[in-house]
Amino acid sequence: MEKYEIKEMLQRVASGETSVDEAMMKLKTAPFEEIGIASLDHHRGLRQGASEIIYGASKTPEQIETIARTLYERGQKTILITRMKTEAADRLAASGLPFTYYETGRIGLVGEMQKPRREGYILVATGGTSDIPVAEEAALTAEILGNNVKRLYDVGVAGLHRLLAHTDLIMNARVIIAIAGMEGALASVIGGLADCPVIAVPTSVGYGTALGGVTALLSMLNSCASGVSVVNIDNGFGAGYQASLIHNLGE
Repeated sequence: MEKYEIKEMLQRVASGETSVDEAMMKLKTAPFEEIGIASLDHHRGLRQGASEIIYGASKTPEQIETIARTLYERGQKTILITRMKTEAADRLAASGLPFTYYETGRIGLVGEMQKPRREGYILVATGGTSDIPVAEEAALTAEILGNNVKRLYDVGVAGLHRLLAHTDLIMNARVIIAIAGMEGALASVIGGLADCPVIAVPTSVGYGTALGGVTALLSMLNSCASGVSVVNIDNGFGAGYQASLIHNLGE
């Protein structure tokens, strides 16, 4: 259960729309539940603002379905599954659960996207088209967690005019996620244009000495633009989650 849902429920108790006993039943779920293959943290949304998220890599389709079904039946309305393979998606699609699969970002959603809780938007920008899978992981994570997201793809420094044609979009964003491989210069360029936090995501895109994203990672870590922070290589989920936290501060 998310923090805002707890707040809404308490407001309904105060107004008399919900009884104390009904509210108690919703809060009685133990802080975690052991189901053999996992220990599910039902109170994570209350502590952290986002409920339990399933990391799909290395889990079998059966394990993912079991975890997702348990969370959903315990009242979690939004269940995000990352790094999800098509075999697992096919199983969830046939499970009877309300499921949507976003193949490009390898993101699965059981339940519904949270509605945006405040105005403004997170901008997700990529250096090239090859970075889009990581970008979609970031963008969908932020959208599912309740944020407006705008996308700006293939605007890398090999053709800087493409980025500069969208300065209004950059300057009006509340948070920017800058995603690039090769030498990772996009984050520094955007960091020099924006007055909001910039989260840089190095990708494993690139030849030889790109070293699977290490070159972009080091470049982003050494950015001379103030306000740029960096997540791990190909970690679109981490960037989207962090952007959501920043965007909803004070909500």
